[in-house]
Amino acid sequence: MTKKILFLTGTRADFGKIKSLIDVIKDVPEYETHIFVTGMHELRLYGQTAQEVVNCGYKNIHRYVNQHIGEPMEMILSNTIAGLSRFVHENAFDMIVVHGDRVEALAGAIVGVMQNILVAHIEGGERSGTVDEMIRHSVSKLSHIHFVANIEAKNRLIQMGEGKDNIFVIGSPDIDVMLSKDLPSLNDVKKYYHIPFEKYAVAMFHPVTTEIKNMRVYAKEFVDALLADNHNYVVIYPNNDEGTQDILEEYKRLENNSRFKLFPSIRFEYFLTLLKNTSFCIGNSSAGIREAPFYGIPTINIGTRQNGRFHSESILNTDYQKSSMLKAIQQTDIMPIGEKIYYFGTGTSSEQFYNILTSGQIWKIQPQKSFFDYPAFKTDKVEKSEVKKFEVAV
Repeated sequence: MTKKILFLTGTRADFGKIKSLIDVIKDVPEYETHIFVTGMHELRLYGQTAQEVVNCGYKNIHRYVNQHIGEPMEMILSNTIAGLSRFVHENAFDMIVVHGDRVEALAGAIVGVMQNILVAHIEGGERSGTVDEMIRHSVSKLSHIHFVANIEAKNRLIQMGEGKDNIFVIGSPDIDVMLSKDLPSLNDVKKYYHIPFEKYAVAMFHPVTTEIKNMRVYAKEFVDALLADNHNYVVIYPNNDEGTQDILEEYKRLENNSRFKLFPSIRFEYFLTLLKNTSFCIGNSSAGIREAPFYGIPTINIGTRQNGRFHSESILNTDYQKSSMLKAIQQTDIMPIGEKIYYFGTGTSSEQFYNILTSGQIWKIQPQKSFFDYPAFKTDKVEKSEVKKFEVAV
């Protein structure tokens, strides 16, 4: 019997991470794949990247506008739940696949749970320093199946009460794409995006919603540092979290400066080629923590957005001060390209994903979840003294 699987994507980043998973099953007769495209994909300010999904030639693409510029995240969440719920109600899906820690993923997990559909979460169990971590863990608690990047993530999910038999370590799916022999050449990327630089650095700075009152100051320090430096920069717009406008206002100071090329978005494969050949990566994007170390590229990680994340010797952590950023930039000039870091996988995620789906085991998982006590909390019996304490308290 054919299984209907819905992949949910809300950003340029998460589409790059699930693309290899879609590709590995899209032509398999036993599976009918659908893609729900929403979020930043539908915003012109960010390049309306929904068209990139369409250009991949996938069947069964459903596009949904879930927001307008400036709407708060809780409204975007409710809009996504409403639109996705109607779509799912009209199509009997067997599984919804969500990724990461965005509100669209949370909406997908909520809809799946409410409609008794299996929810598979990609890259759960990971840590970060902002509200994103809370959203990620919330999605995990609403999900039935977990495809995680490494054993540490698996252990965290077990600690959260998730059943170990429903957690599969497959690595990060974007590593599959990073190792692809089909990535465009650097010359082709530069020609496509009209990038004139022989050498350059990649800059990506996102808002930190828990520090929203200071974002304009942080963005000013960031832009001040870039202007005071002498490197060329490929600058990619931030995501659409609250505080984005503060960053974009500061980015106006980079316009018409020959050392900077600004882009609302860059195709994932093209971005990987740029990252692979950059002098260094600067900002607070997860790409500096995950993808850059895989290529051995130095990263200047600014502020708290990636607190708790993986750390390698190629990552230089700084505060939001201009002077600290400039000092770190100087350090990158003497840092060699390091060895590849395989902490997030070895490029076999799609193969493992396919094998798990086709094994049949996964389809025996029931929508009704159970909480599994963490081993440290298990006891064979309750002490009488504790019972007495409980009775007195009641």
